[in-house]
Amino acid sequence: MSKGHRSQIKRERNEKQVDKRPSAKLSNARVSTQKACFVLDAIRGKDVNQALGLLTYNNRYASALIKKLVLSAIANAKNNNEMEEEKLYVAECFASNAPTMKRIHPRAQGRAYRILKRNSHITVILDERQ
Repeated sequence: MSKGHRSQIKRERNEKQVDKRPSAKLSNARVSTQKACFVLDAIRGKDVNQALGLLTYNNRYASALIKKLVLSAIANAKNNNEMEEEKLYVAECFASNAPTMKRIHPRAQGRAYRILKRNSHITVILDERQ
């Protein structure tokens, strides 16, 4: 009737859902999600060499962070998955919200305005073209 303990069943189910594609993740990047997405939209679906070229000559702050992330994902693909760099492309890339730092800016008549310094988690997932 039962196939095992609940945790055992969950463990087996989660092992089947593991993503084998090489990836790299940057947590708590000091750039807002919206600004990171401008750069990520430019490289999504491109070959890694073309994406690195775009990131090198893009003058946004987020492009330097994402370039290091793409290089890390390429190294993961070579070392861990034995993939060829020429066949790799950016399959998925996204940024999600990280905890926001809240700061206070003093204003006139004893008031204070809040400044939100936004952070993001950036993820790049590569895959091999057939």
